Amino acid sequence: MSHAIKLKTERYEFNKLKKRLRRQVGQAIADYRMIEDGDRVMVCVSGGKDSLTLLDLLLQLQAIAPVRFEVVAVNLDQGQPGFPKEVLPRYFDQLKVPYHILERDTYRVVKELIPEGKTTCGLCSRLRRGILYGFAEAHGFTKIALGHHLDDIVETFFLNLFYGGRLKAMPPKLLSDDQKHILIRPLAYCREADIAEYARQRAFPIVPCTLCGSQNLKRQAVKLMLREWEKRHPGRTQTIFRALQNVSPSQLADLKLFDFAGLEAQRVTPC
Repeated sequence: MSHAIKLKTERYEFNKLKKRLRRQVGQAIADYRMIEDGDRVMVCVSGGKDSLTLLDLLLQLQAIAPVRFEVVAVNLDQGQPGFPKEVLPRYFDQLKVPYHILERDTYRVVKELIPEGKTTCGLCSRLRRGILYGFAEAHGFTKIALGHHLDDIVETFFLNLFYGGRLKAMPPKLLSDDQKHILIRPLAYCREADIAEYARQRAFPIVPCTLCGSQNLKRQAVKLMLREWEKRHPGRTQTIFRALQNVSPSQLADLKLFDFAGLEAQRVTPC
């Protein structure tokens, strides 16, 4: 294959990937009414492949959407040693997207409170969430966009199932516990492999998280399990996600979701 043909083929495949991701994001937004006319959307950009892809696709959709909405990138600099502070501001400037960099030394707090060798993800997540919620409220953002994708949602379902004894995942759209914020996950229909390839092709300035790395061993175990299932049964992860969209409370056992005690009153007495 000549170099020119190879480049043309790669460009064709990338365009297919871009259109697929953009279509999936648009469909998720429409299905869950994630973004409406006049919304101010705060896109939480960590510097990882997922959040950078989310920002990129939302900016594309903003240009062609039938509704007007504002996109603002927000990065939380958590004071991690060696964090390349200049990378994201330079990238945001290149995109000409409004942005804010929040500097909060949560790294020190986490290191002081969590013993060496223990997972920091829980505390780090709570601290980060509190800071971002507070900033969103102070600046009048109507939606907070997070970069979780379909694989994250399915993995979280199994983490809660295996380790928490709960049928619970990450919803594509969520009202915060204090009922002040709407969180949206526009990548809910997108596969992680597609996002990784898109980020590679777009050459995003990836900023790795040096705080947690791969210490969440439970999530890594679930990732491995799903990867093996997918090898043996292609499409299984997608099927599991569809199941999360097709719940039958009467076929489970949650007394709070279904009136099992009231079934007697609903029974039709045989003639």
